[in-house]
Amino acid sequence: MAQKKILIIEDEKNLARFVSLELEHEGYLTEIKENGRVGLDEALSREYDLVLLDLMLPELDGFEVARRLRKEKETPIIMMTARDSTMDRVAGLDIGADDYITKPFAIEELLARVRAFFRREEHAHQVEEAENTAFRDLVIDKTNRTVHRGKKVIDLTRREYDLLLTLMKNTGDVVTREHLVSEVWGYEEGTETNVVDVYIRYLRNKIDVDGKESYIQTVRGLGYVMRDRTN
Repeated sequence: MAQKKILIIEDEKNLARFVSLELEHEGYLTEIKENGRVGLDEALSREYDLVLLDLMLPELDGFEVARRLRKEKETPIIMMTARDSTMDRVAGLDIGADDYITKPFAIEELLARVRAFFRREEHAHQVEEAENTAFRDLVIDKTNRTVHRGKKVIDLTRREYDLLLTLMKNTGDVVTREHLVSEVWGYEEGTETNVVDVYIRYLRNKIDVDGKESYIQTVRGLGYVMRDRTN
């Protein structure tokens, strides 16, 4: 299997070098860029399996780098930020980041998140059963990893697709936020689960029809479920 390539966009030289050395020790290939504009150019011009992106960068901040990168590519992004407010984290997710980690962080946590991310990606790309999964008029074609509502093709990101598939495979059963974090993101128990709520909102915005009942129902204090009200 080819080595995973990770781009580190971080202007704190000591931190960037430390993270790079630890990732290389784990078997990854790394590249460091210390400027937002230069980092964006690198991410757009070459293929990377993951981008570790600082928020406070020269010329272009991390939010703008992520926004511009996401317009062109689906390269996964983990934001590294000293700004730990919920609004900052949600803002990062809203513009396309796949995950975030708050500074200062233990290098073991970052490495664990990177490993979990790649485990999840590898699992998602394994050959799945050919049959479709359906709920009402929503149909997931597992072979092509596509989603249809009736004849309309719904464009989902990889994370949104995995989240929807997990819910649809458990149609009729309440799926807890903790289970979704473990199944979709590959994280262990104890990880913050508000990222699930953000992505549920993304999914609803894409799959729901105005004036009709949402496909995904909230079960307060527990999680989410896809089921008809009559069930």
